[in-house]
Amino acid sequence: MLTYIIIALTSIVSYSAFQNRKLVDQYIFYPPAIRQGEWWRFATYGVLHADWSHLIFNMFSLYLFGKAVEGVFAQTFGFVVGGLLYVLLYIFGLVVSIIPTWLKEKDNDNYSGLGASGAVSGIVFAYIIIYPMSYLGLMFIPVFLPAFIFGGLFVTVSVYLDKKQYGNVNHSAHIIGGIWGIFYLAIIFGLFGDINLYAHFAQNISIVSWSDLVKFGY
Repeated sequence: MLTYIIIALTSIVSYSAFQNRKLVDQYIFYPPAIRQGEWWRFATYGVLHADWSHLIFNMFSLYLFGKAVEGVFAQTFGFVVGGLLYVLLYIFGLVVSIIPTWLKEKDNDNYSGLGASGAVSGIVFAYIIIYPMSYLGLMFIPVFLPAFIFGGLFVTVSVYLDKKQYGNVNHSAHIIGGIWGIFYLAIIFGLFGDINLYAHFAQNISIVSWSDLVKFGY
């Protein structure tokens, strides 16, 4: 339910902002405005997207992985507490993932950023920690890899693209968002659920055979 609410809210605001530049100016991540005390932009930039493809990709990814992660939170901590912890994972994913960008661009009056990619990466990597042997497909290629290998490839490619400054994409937010998801999940489940997710993760990947690492076909 909460995943659907996040998707609906983000989609409504993003769609409205497509037609209303003033709305973008109010909520986008913009260093000069933040320096003047508009700290809400550390989170509100996540309800804005550059275009339809940007919005659909992020929200479809959230739909695919968020439902499963939200369900595990509710099952482990209860509907209310689990829901709160899940929402905090997402919101602070927006904040934490953009901090390196803020430190790099805080004096750059020409920089601006938007999109929920950092928070969505946190959800995706939370899913990977919970279900490391769930098979994920490569886009447009009929090859499926265990989630933990998929995550490793994602980080490797993101680091490379970030160093090359490839495209108008904040690759560092993807990386930091993913790391945030991993650490948040481990800490929350350890503190409130007395569950060692690192041990769970290690146990699941230790029993996999090399012949099971790749699956082909749709």
